[in-house]
Amino acid sequence: MEVPPQPSPEPPPSEPPPREPVLTLPGPITAYIALLAVLHLHVLLPPDLDDWVIEAFGFIPLRYDATPLAAQLPGGAGAKIWSFVSYSLLHANLSHIIFNVLWLLPFGSAVARRFGALRFFAFMAVTAVAGALAHLVTHEHAMAPMIGASASVSGAMAAAIRFAFVRGSFLSLRSGDADAASRVPALPLSRSLRDARVLGFLAIWFGINIVFGIGSIAIGSEGASVAWQAHIGGFFAGLFLFSLFDPVPRRTPPAKAA
Repeated sequence: MEVPPQPSPEPPPSEPPPREPVLTLPGPITAYIALLAVLHLHVLLPPDLDDWVIEAFGFIPLRYDATPLAAQLPGGAGAKIWSFVSYSLLHANLSHIIFNVLWLLPFGSAVARRFGALRFFAFMAVTAVAGALAHLVTHEHAMAPMIGASASVSGAMAAAIRFAFVRGSFLSLRSGDADAASRVPALPLSRSLRDARVLGFLAIWFGINIVFGIGSIAIGSEGASVAWQAHIGGFFAGLFLFSLFDPVPRRTPPAKAA
């Protein structure tokens, strides 16, 4: 008697790989926040030494004046160079650093995943320099030090919106896992500036900074106002210099038949 062959059992359906949460922190962001936290320990120093740190590493426009008072500032000639970046790593108090970190988490994480560590840290340094230049132009001869990562955070926000709303990215309605969302091809700047969502984001962001500037709203130490011009300098640097750091190839339009 011939026994009919038994059908082989079907393999169990494979489960789709779990999606990585979009807000999982990439290594460069974790390292950057840890650096800010460690350097924030300067607030535990005696007041005189803390003031010296702020003056030596904060950005002071007066430092670039040819006056005897400028020559007496801590840090000497070296501070004229390093303070273009070092100011962005210091904060006035805990609320100041928390405010910047909260803005950095969603936008900076997407940019860090896209750029990788070296490009990300170089980008943060460049946007810090742009913020310092904007502050220098608008606060010539000012003696008050400027500190805080807001210019770099603003630059990261501007870089993020270059690809944030593209289909599959982290602010689109159909975003996938975090790594895939950070690698969608960015739109050219001219097309980005025609996107209603990008324009809405720009309007809200600039509106908030205008309110800061007109109202002189203070965040941080008592009597310290928001350096909104530095925010705008960092933002424009992130918006226009994004393509110099972006490693993801642009999407090429399909060729037209002759």
